[in-house]
Amino acid sequence: MVVLTDEQNARLTEVGPGTPGGELLRRYWQPVGASAEVRRRGVIAVRVLGEDLVLFASEGAGFGLVQRRCPHRSASLAYGIPDENGLRCAYHGWYFNPEGRCIEQPYDDLVGNGTYKERIAIAAYPVRELGGLLWAYFGPAPAPELPRWDILVEEGLSREIGFTELPCNWLQCMENSLDPVHFEWLHAQLSNYLARRRGEPPVMTPRRHLKIEFDLFEFGIFKRRLLEGDPETSDDWTVGHPILFPNTLAVGTTFQLRVPIDDTHTLHFNYVTRPLAEGEAAQVEVPLVAVPAVHENGEPVLESIIGQDMMAWVTQGPVAPRELENLARSDRGVVLYRRMLVENIERVERGEDPLGVIRDPARNEPMITLAREHNHLASMGYRGAPVTKQLVATEP
Repeated sequence: MVVLTDEQNARLTEVGPGTPGGELLRRYWQPVGASAEVRRRGVIAVRVLGEDLVLFASEGAGFGLVQRRCPHRSASLAYGIPDENGLRCAYHGWYFNPEGRCIEQPYDDLVGNGTYKERIAIAAYPVRELGGLLWAYFGPAPAPELPRWDILVEEGLSREIGFTELPCNWLQCMENSLDPVHFEWLHAQLSNYLARRRGEPPVMTPRRHLKIEFDLFEFGIFKRRLLEGDPETSDDWTVGHPILFPNTLAVGTTFQLRVPIDDTHTLHFNYVTRPLAEGEAAQVEVPLVAVPAVHENGEPVLESIIGQDMMAWVTQGPVAPRELENLARSDRGVVLYRRMLVENIERVERGEDPLGVIRDPARNEPMITLAREHNHLASMGYRGAPVTKQLVATEP
């Protein structure tokens, strides 16, 4: 199978403003933070798609996402003061609303005619809250609909947002999702090998992949597998996992969202849901937890499924050298996904909407329900360690 040249690789992996891949990703709403954390802290610094920004909670104007550098004397707005209508720079009090317009310059307004501020604006992006996440749109107006995926809006669910900052390009995370065969080795065989080294019994029952298949649908690709011992009526084969183009994997009642920080770093959200137990109160807010990719000694977390995935993504390097690859038949999904990226980059370059962008509000209501398979981990008898988590501090 054909591998990518350096130039082709850059076209898919570079995410900054004006790059082909970056312009594609800017046509979709991207999760940029957790609403509970931003409300608690007031302002947080974020870096998304190669841009240094601040995410803030205004008391009366909702959430805002604006450039980090103040246009006055370049002080960081990450240390700004949010209040009723926007965010003030702590240096001289210049005041910006969530749309990026300067609405007050305290000294100049006092001694001047008060019109200089009308010529000052900063980069700003619309932000909406959904499912405990804050989503931002970085593309041209008008913004499309923010997809109301079922597990983001369905009642009766408990939710949790795990996050990890990874030192690798986002595409390495996504290509893993189009590679079903890695499961029996990276997860089943490796988990059992590590258990054996610890003097423990196997934690999984490895089963070979007999068939893999990939089906296109309106929002991306369904990845299907038939495991040894399963009938062809199994939902892993008849349904599979939806990959939501361009950067989300749905597994059971979870999402994995891979948001590019820049060309060589990714913010990985692990969005986990479960039904509320009988008598369990509905959540007031969705908790945010850190999911480390490495132990304190710097070794990768290999005791969990997601930790094993992260090891495989990160060890490919900051940007995987795809010109060195030797692709095989098991990589058909990766090739399909790359072609989909190329085709949709070209659509954006022609001024068209890419795959899955929703313009009709009726398509988005009351929610978009995705077909999903049952938990395939259970089918392999997984008895591994849970994901290691660290609660995010509640103080500012």
